[in-house]
Formats: sequence, C-alpha cells, structure tokens
Amino acid sequence: MKTLAQFIQQKRDALGLSTKGLAMHSNVPLEIIEELESGKDLFMSVTVRQALAKVLRCTPEEIKSLEKDFTTDFVSPQIIESIKELILNGAGGLKCPKCGAPLITRIAKLYDLEDNLMLHPKAHCSKCAFHITE
Repeated sequence: MKTLAQFIQQKRDALGLSTKGLAMHSNVPLEIIEELESGKDLFMSVTVRQALAKVLRCTPEEIKSLEKDFTTDFVSPQIIESIKELILNGAGGLKCPKCGAPLITRIAKLYDLEDNLMLHPKAHCSKCAFHITE
C-alpha cells in the first residue's frame, strides 16, 4: 500500500515537476509540499488537497484515501497527560501508547510575555503517527 508521501512524489515525478514546480503550479507553499513528501504531514486541508489534485491530475478522493484518519486513532487525554508528566520528570525509554515503538521526546523551553520560562513536553513515535505537540 502506498503512503501519501509516495503517492505525491510519484505523481509529481510522472509529470516532471520538482517540489518547487508543484508548489508554484498548485499555489501551495513549498514547506507544505516538503512536509507531505517527507511524511511529516499525514493529512491536509480541503483547499490544499483540491489544489494538489488538480495539478497532479488525480481526484481529491484519491489523495484523501491515503491520508491518516485521526478520528479512529484516539488516545485518551489521561494517557497523554501522564506521558507529558513523565517527559517533564525526565523519564526515558517511553513507549508509544498506540504501537509500542519508542517515543522520541524533548522539552521545548519557551518564554511567555513576562519572560517566564515555560516547559512544554513534546513527543513523537518512531514508527506511527502518534505525537504530542502542545
């Protein structure tokens, strides 16, 4: 089964377009094209899907069928919160709650408007689409 990234790359290559060319012809930012083709983005807005389908000479439904459906991939908020706490407490070796593969974790250090340090735990699975970004 083809991934969304492979589908877009193959369609683009068959038309002789570079990523920049696809971005220009579809009026979709190059960054979005690159994230889709690298597999970082697994779904897109209706507008982007329609613009890409037009240039790639396929239907929006063909693209949508390869997008990741997050409505069936639910992880409870309690599990997410416990993973966040573990990350903030320095726990290592965490596993993905969806597939059991290792989680890649980090703590983003951000500052609010009053220059107070805020720590935000982040994680993504090394195999599936699970991620924590807030």
